[in-house]
Formats: sequence, C-alpha cells, structure tokens
Amino acid sequence: MKFSSLRYGLFVGLCNVLLIILLGAASPLRADPKTIVAFGDSLTQGYGLPADAGFVPQMGAWLVAQGASVRMVNAGVSGDTTAGGLARLDWTLAEPADLVIVNLGSNDMLRGLDPNLAYENLKQIMDKLEAKNMSTLLIGHLGPLNYGAEYKADYDGAFKKLAASYEMVFYPFFFKMLMEADGVTPNLQLYFQPDGMHPNAEGVQAVVSDMGPYVLRALQQ
Repeated sequence: MKFSSLRYGLFVGLCNVLLIILLGAASPLRADPKTIVAFGDSLTQGYGLPADAGFVPQMGAWLVAQGASVRMVNAGVSGDTTAGGLARLDWTLAEPADLVIVNLGSNDMLRGLDPNLAYENLKQIMDKLEAKNMSTLLIGHLGPLNYGAEYKADYDGAFKKLAASYEMVFYPFFFKMLMEADGVTPNLQLYFQPDGMHPNAEGVQAVVSDMGPYVLRALQQ
C-alpha cells in the first residue's frame, strides 16, 4: 500500500511538472525576453523626468507587472522630427527588435512643418520596419487649431492613413488620457510639467496605463 501511494505521488508530481513546462511553452509572454525599441522624441526620451519616471521605464515596469518578459530600449531623442527619425532608423535598429514603438511627429507640428512631409517620412519608416519584419506600434498625434483647419485635418489624417495602410497596432493620440473632459484641452495642472508640453510622472503613468494593452497586443503579432 505504501509503495503504491509512493508511485502515485511520484506520478502526480511528474504530471504537475510536465503541465508547468507545457504552460510555460504555450505562453508567448513568458519565453525569452522580447526586445522593445521605443523610437521617438522627447516624449519617449523622458524629458525633464527622473530616470525611472519616463515613458520607457514606466512602460517596462507595467509590462512586467502583466507577466511579460521584456527588454526596453530607449531610442528617444529630444527635439527629433520625423525626418530626423528616418535618418537614424537604420543604425538605431542595427540589432533586431521584436517590437518598435514609433512616436514621432509632435515636433513637426510644433515647427509648423508640412504634414504631407511628415506623412512621407513616417511612411518610409513604416516601410523599413515592414521590410525588417518588425512588429510596430504607431502612436498618433492631433494637430493644433492655430495653424488652421486644413493643416489640422492634414496632420490628423496622416496618422490615420498610415494606420490603415499597414498591419500594425495604432494608438490614436499620445495625450488622450491627459486631456480635460472636452478631450482637447490639456489638463496642465495634473499631468504636465511647467513647460505645458511634456507630461510629468503622473501624466506618463496615465499614458502607460491606457497604452499598455496596445503594446501587449503588438507583442503578440
């Protein structure tokens, strides 16, 4: 009887070990760490924030809390435009990545650059990422009203057109969670640094909490 119980216990234990191994192998988020390159401007780089409070470290921490195994690469350059991003894309991605988060275009807008040029630059970035077979999450931006309705429509439409043209995950508006109830007025008191343009740590946290599920979906593409 004791011998039979021992054999049964060993059998159950072995089954449990095999189940754990199989479940681990079936989960795409618990395999080897996936490399995520955050490619953008100061919003990505973490301008004005402590090292652990920027977009990249906060997104990495959020993903790990969801059970993902990731290696985050901060490829944000403060002041970068879509043209600057295109110029440095190849050497930035010299090493392969599982996912590239593209967050460019806000500086084109601030400088009043041609939305069609921003679109063409971003399109070339998307083409390069597609050729490299890298999953992509594109972050959109909304144009200001002070350049006129036509400029805003062209700027807003550039991101939507890109999202419709490529197989990628699209997050429509980086500042979505940082707006007042009207959806267009920034909540400067709660979520922004004194310059009124860059999110504070709480603002980044709000962005990450809402964008995080999009990143998880892009990782599974």
